[in-house]
Amino acid sequence: MSVTSGDTAPRKVLVLGIGNILWGDEGFGVRAVEMFHRAYSVPDNVTILDGGTQGLYLVHFVTDADDLVVFDAIDYGLEPGAMKVVRDGEVPKFTGAKKMSLHQTGFQEVLSAADLMGHYPERLVLIGCQPLDLENWGGALTEPVFQVLEQAVETARRVLEAWGIVCTPRTEPLLGDAALLSNDIDMDRYERRAS
Repeated sequence: MSVTSGDTAPRKVLVLGIGNILWGDEGFGVRAVEMFHRAYSVPDNVTILDGGTQGLYLVHFVTDADDLVVFDAIDYGLEPGAMKVVRDGEVPKFTGAKKMSLHQTGFQEVLSAADLMGHYPERLVLIGCQPLDLENWGGALTEPVFQVLEQAVETARRVLEAWGIVCTPRTEPLLGDAALLSNDIDMDRYERRAS
């Protein structure tokens, strides 16, 4: 079941993770969207996307969405691992976040481009996490950032369900092409965390 615009087609919803898994905590957004995809199946009107470091190439995905949830590592000046949720009009106006990553075309520019094109998402939630280390080339997420992943995924689930999107817990692991990330760059293989 999903929220619809009047009696027309279901609203298009995008759940997007941005960042670079090669730079430690910069990979938070990608790892969060990966974990969300592993945890839940969603209706066909919801797209789950690893946006990586695509920058302005994400504009067409954003302009196609009625509603948008974004995971990203953002320097809010808080304690490492602190999660902050920013909604709707606060997102492009939020000035506490600094550009600091390899996706230097900040997501604010993507949103600004969508706005200029006249296709800004009606509802927008940014789930940000304060990084500890962005200089660890090839390294895993630091422990404080890793520990907030489940909270971030749960926050996204609650947002989507408030929008009328049913997030169904997966009972079987995703394999092959069904997985969001493969070829040994998924979190379990790439980071090889101890259990």
